[in-house]
Amino acid sequence: MVKLALYVPLKAKPGKESEVAAFLRSALPLVQQEAGTLNWYAIEEGPGQYAIFDTFDSEEDRQAHLDGKVAAALMDKASELFSEAPQIHKLTVLAAK
Repeated sequence: MVKLALYVPLKAKPGKESEVAAFLRSALPLVQQEAGTLNWYAIEEGPGQYAIFDTFDSEEDRQAHLDGKVAAALMDKASELFSEAPQIHKLTVLAAK
């Protein structure tokens, strides 16, 4: 059962929008290897505004994701692609279908 989530808003540097979108798309195969990541969404919220939203059953699964390859790549590319450092919001899911 989905209990926990992460929400990570991302603001692209001007002119880097297509690179951010490509980076997010390229992360999917890495996330697909994470058994504990139940759902993972890379979304475009508006011009230059992106986000990652993912869900987990346990804190151990969420922490494994945060310690994984996608998070490492995100932080590695942050200064190149984003106008602000990624802020990782840890959420509790109250209800899900």
